[in-house]
Amino acid sequence: MGQIYLSLGSNIGDRAANIARALEGLSRRGVRITRESSTYETEPVEFREQDWFLNSVAEARTDLSPPELMNAILAVERTLGRERRIPKGPRIIDIDILLYGDEVIRTPEVEIPHPRMAARRFVLVPLAEIAPDAMHPVLQKTVTQLLTQTSDRSAVDRVTS
Repeated sequence: MGQIYLSLGSNIGDRAANIARALEGLSRRGVRITRESSTYETEPVEFREQDWFLNSVAEARTDLSPPELMNAILAVERTLGRERRIPKGPRIIDIDILLYGDEVIRTPEVEIPHPRMAARRFVLVPLAEIAPDAMHPVLQKTVTQLLTQTSDRSAVDRVTS
C-alpha cells in the first residue's frame, strides 16, 4: 500500500463540509486517510476574481495505481457536484495528487508529482505541517525547502476551530 499526499480545496458552499465529504468519498474508494493537515483559508492565485478557498492536505495510503486513484478522485469530485466551467475558477471541491511515493508520472491523464505544487503556498504550507521532510522526487528538495524557496507570497492563514 503506497503512501500518497493529496491537496483538497473548496470555495463554494460549506467549504469545510465539502472537504470532509471528499475525504469520506475517497475512503469509500480505497484511499485510507492516515493524517490530515489543519485547514487554511487561502487567497485565489491564478483566477483572482473569486471567493477565497479552504485548503488542506491529507496523507493517505492506497493500493490503487495512480490512474485508478485519479479515476477515484474524479468520481468523488463528480459526486460532490464539481463542474469544470472556468479554468482555475470557483469549485465546490478540487482534489489533486501531490506525491505518490517517489514516483514520477507524466501522462495526459496523470502528472505526479503535481506540476505546480512547488509554486503554490496553499499546497506547501499544509503539506509542510504534516510532511516537512517529504522529498519532491524531481526537484530533490524537501517540502520545507520548497516552501522557503517559493516565490508565491499569497495569503495562507490557518483556520482556528
